[in-house]
Amino acid sequence: MAQSFGVPPAPRRTPLSAEEKIRGVVNFAPFVIEQLVATGRFRVTADTPEMVELFQNVARRVGDTLQRPVVSYANGRDIVITFGPEAPGLTG
Repeated sequence: MAQSFGVPPAPRRTPLSAEEKIRGVVNFAPFVIEQLVATGRFRVTADTPEMVELFQNVARRVGDTLQRPVVSYANGRDIVITFGPEAPGLTG
């Protein structure tokens, strides 16, 4: 059998199970909250639709927890989570 010395194959990603997705949201949310409160934003590489979805769910949970608008922006490589604009007339 001939040996190949080319580029190694890209690693295959195993999709997250439903339980792993839930655990990811629950476990990332406190860290994202900490970063938002300290710096006003959180940025992470999210280069697959699955990771974008996971961190969008994290952003929703963070917003619910902080009772503040939180938005996420994805560009196909990274996702940024930050505070959104306050709705006029609403005060906490």
